[in-house]
Amino acid sequence: MFENFIFGNGLSSISPELQALLAFIILWDAVWKLAGMWKAGRNNQLWWFVFIGVLNTAGILPVLYLGFFQKKVAEKKRKKVKRKK
Repeated sequence: MFENFIFGNGLSSISPELQALLAFIILWDAVWKLAGMWKAGRNNQLWWFVFIGVLNTAGILPVLYLGFFQKKVAEKKRKKVKRKK
């Protein structure tokens, strides 16, 4: 299987089901990666932005960031309210 892929037949040697699965994983990762990088950039979290951009984790790292590690909107609003007093 891999010999054909490496030596010239490309994706034609892979079954259509596997091609569809690979396409889905690539799309899934791209969507989550863009969302995670967008939020990390907007929150000025440079290291998260770099890690999400560099590491290919099939969407796992961006989902973890968006779910648990990004700055929460409520925290930002509380900080702004405290400053205004």
